[in-house]
Amino acid sequence: MKKLIVKVGSSIIAPSGKLNHSLVEGLVKDILEAEKLGFKVVLVTSGAIACGADRLGAKKKPSDTASLMALASVGQIILMDAYAAQFKKHKKSCAQILLTWDDFDNRKRFLNAKNTINKLLSLDITPIINENDAISFDEIKFGDNDRLSALVSDLIRAQTLLILSDVEGLLDKGKIVNTVSKIDEKVSSLVTAKNKGFTSGGMLTKLEAGKIATCSGIKMIIASGRTERVISRIANGESMGTTFLASEAICKARKRWIAFSKKVKGKIYIDNGAKEAILSRGRSLLCVGITKTEDDFKRGDSVEVLDEAGNVLGCGLVNYSSQELTGCRTKKFEKEVIHRDNFVGKE
Repeated sequence: MKKLIVKVGSSIIAPSGKLNHSLVEGLVKDILEAEKLGFKVVLVTSGAIACGADRLGAKKKPSDTASLMALASVGQIILMDAYAAQFKKHKKSCAQILLTWDDFDNRKRFLNAKNTINKLLSLDITPIINENDAISFDEIKFGDNDRLSALVSDLIRAQTLLILSDVEGLLDKGKIVNTVSKIDEKVSSLVTAKNKGFTSGGMLTKLEAGKIATCSGIKMIIASGRTERVISRIANGESMGTTFLASEAICKARKRWIAFSKKVKGKIYIDNGAKEAILSRGRSLLCVGITKTEDDFKRGDSVEVLDEAGNVLGCGLVNYSSQELTGCRTKKFEKEVIHRDNFVGKE
């Protein structure tokens, strides 16, 4: 089963804060054309806040959390009604799935989401995914559907992530970069953050999504969402926009979940002996190597591991809380602080 994740942002689907119904109609037709080519398509869509703002007459994006959540709550119904009406014209069904980062952070919910999406695809129903902005503060203030689309891509092991943007692709001095083999500092230096109107993110968040997708063995493409039949044309093999090539070295599924889906709740600083042990010899992190901790975290949380100079070495799941690790060098523990199988080094 070939799986294609398509992400469309507010700047495309709701320019100037108003839902473009003609674009929704074309988007659904294009998705169905891609399905005829043998793809199972999952749509990750923004636009709920913009739709709610338009319905309630808001002229600009509010700054307070309660208003943003209220707009998302009103707008999500409008957004899904628009998609459902278009799929119905073609005698097709779609399904709404609202996710938060907690659905990825919790392993059981992570697997439940995976099973639900895959079951919908097997029933020939198009899943339509959005962040649950009506209840989640983090998604409204910091979140973006670029990262969510990358996490969903890895969740169901899609082959391709297509992000539809208001630009043709990644630009270098005004020219489109056709192919990116690795998202390094040189590539990252080509973009700046953007936040205007009812949109969030910009090219910077798309590169962050690209790191997740490509490191998971998934090809990512950024192309213009205003190009006619862009989804089916790319599905048919046409080269458009910027293609980010999938990495050949792919971590195991559990380590990808730790690296990309778990929220980092704290920090653990270690000495040079522990640093050499976990990075060069593949050992687990023991309490004797810890110099200090920061922030409050509990057992099972993800924490960053840093050396004494403050350089991030990676992240891992801890077997003890921050309180339990206070003065840990003088204590005896039955387990390692972070087992080697639960540690992911920084690339």
